[in-house]
Amino acid sequence: MITLHDFTRIRTPIDRCFDLARSVEVHLAGNIHSGEQAAAAEGRTSGLLDLGERVTWRAKHFGVWHKLTSEITQMRRPSYFQDTAVRGIFPYMRHDHYFRALAPTETEMRDVFAFAAPLPVLGLLAGFLVLRRYMRALLPERNATIQQIAESEDWRKYLP
Repeated sequence: MITLHDFTRIRTPIDRCFDLARSVEVHLAGNIHSGEQAAAAEGRTSGLLDLGERVTWRAKHFGVWHKLTSEITQMRRPSYFQDTAVRGIFPYMRHDHYFRALAPTETEMRDVFAFAAPLPVLGLLAGFLVLRRYMRALLPERNATIQQIAESEDWRKYLP
């Protein structure tokens, strides 16, 4: 099992930060390099994900197209939500999103991302050497996108 942590301070109110982190469109904006799409196979393809809702992501990683379906399995607005993989290449994947108001217009966003490497495909060593590094780069990239959108007027394009 591999667990990654990331902290991001965002100069925006906690509610805005929480909602942007649940936005399908914001997620896609942060994953342009992989050609990621919200596939119509199951669940939402746009908008804000709520408790019990699923989304199926289709993206190209390591030169191969993958599908991953995740579900929002826990939610306490505006301080926490969890998404868990229910189908895809990872035998286990859970992403905990924590939000803490530092001031009325400043939020700390903390991510705990845990996953098990697909052992038959990559092997244990490759999981730790390659996949860990790859995912460690994706998480801050995603959070930088949320931060950029939240701290500019662009957030208005994503939230009602």
